[in-house]
Amino acid sequence: MNEIPVIKVQGKTLPEAWEKAVIATWKDGLKIKTEYDKPEDPPSRDCTMVIVIDEPMKEPRIHRAFPGGLEDLEVYRQEVVLGIHDHWINPKDGKWTYTYHQRLFDYEIEKKRINQIDYVIKKLASVPYSRRAQAITWNPKIDPETDDPPCLQRLWCRLVETDDKKYTLNMNTHWRSRDAYKASFMNIYALTDLQKYIAQEASKTLNCDCLVGRYVDISDSFHIYGSYFEEFEKFLKMVDERAFGDRTWPTEFARPFFEDAITKIKNEMKTM
Repeated sequence: MNEIPVIKVQGKTLPEAWEKAVIATWKDGLKIKTEYDKPEDPPSRDCTMVIVIDEPMKEPRIHRAFPGGLEDLEVYRQEVVLGIHDHWINPKDGKWTYTYHQRLFDYEIEKKRINQIDYVIKKLASVPYSRRAQAITWNPKIDPETDDPPCLQRLWCRLVETDDKKYTLNMNTHWRSRDAYKASFMNIYALTDLQKYIAQEASKTLNCDCLVGRYVDISDSFHIYGSYFEEFEKFLKMVDERAFGDRTWPTEFARPFFEDAITKIKNEMKTM
């Protein structure tokens, strides 16, 4: 194979689609080096990936094998949707250069700050079928020179009217690069929650129900690093040995862990 394969997977729920995506990358991805390999690491598996999730808020929402804990998942969701770690941005002191929340809700350009999500909501409320309801993260003035530039590049939204005079919010996200196994599940979990937020806010202005519709996730480079192939093979073994219901959790199961995370976040905020 001498071309980067383009792979599309589709699932009704988030964990179903994510599982299909990482397995397809493992089986059919291009073997190619990365900038982060150690001499002993095998080449990564890489592809351009399109993930379609038909009902992103449908339960179960959580795959048991995503790397990280349930508390980490809630912290990350709040980081993206609520901006709980925007105060960590301080490139002059060698700290973070951005968060997704900051770029989406408080993008700085020419000494102006722009809430792009607010724009998306207002645009959809005024023209539901508009093709202009999008938000970007990339800043060409600073991102090319940083060690960790944004993976998420853009999100795009459009409302579709239903037969009963409601709307469904379709959302696409575009990524330049993703760690398929260790990052993409948490990314998608948080971004679909942001999709729900946009739908809820648009509903208030439209004065009618706006439901969460299909979610499409597009990655230029969706990859599994050679450095953790042994760990990933354990994931594949688990998929082979367990039924799908035993590979997932509903949100209700995770709620106590989320509550613990919320308590920790509140205590962290008190010390700021």
